[in-house]
Amino acid sequence: MPKRLFILPPSHEHQASASVVSRLALTLMAALAGCTSTPLPPPKPLPAPVVTPLPAPVAQVEPPPAPVVAPTLVSKARTPRDYRRDAASHLYGKNQDRVYQGKMPPLLYAIGVLQVDVDRLGQVTALSWMRAPKHAPEVIAEIERTVRHAAPYPAPVNMGRVTYTDTWLWHKSGTFQLDTLTEGQY
Repeated sequence: MPKRLFILPPSHEHQASASVVSRLALTLMAALAGCTSTPLPPPKPLPAPVVTPLPAPVAQVEPPPAPVVAPTLVSKARTPRDYRRDAASHLYGKNQDRVYQGKMPPLLYAIGVLQVDVDRLGQVTALSWMRAPKHAPEVIAEIERTVRHAAPYPAPVNMGRVTYTDTWLWHKSGTFQLDTLTEGQY
């Protein structure tokens, strides 16, 4: 009779020892894989880090406060009526080439009455028409521009601030006189 071989199923003990052996074999193979017969070259040194200097801090310098500038022109007037003469002289000085010379003709292109508010430093703070030449809006705009452009006016030191009124006599040529300093009409 032929011999029969019986393969028995592995026991639990046998299975546990096989798994331990296989793990040991894998660990040994991994350890040997890192070994070589020739020595490895020494590691290359890392490059020195690039240090970029920070920009120098910018000093935040606040500008000094604007000095309170004393007005260069001063009016000693004690009433708005007296101040009106100083303001008219100032306007004439700033617009010499636009002042009508001599007596004005009897018929004028426009006549306007304007109130001007001036603060303690001679700056114009408000304009108010008492009688505007509505038929000539370009004259209204030009008078307002002229008044504002002439600032600063003489500072009304005795009054602190002032509102004065003057009458503008406007010739068709674009020249003018102020009633305060007019040479009259013929």
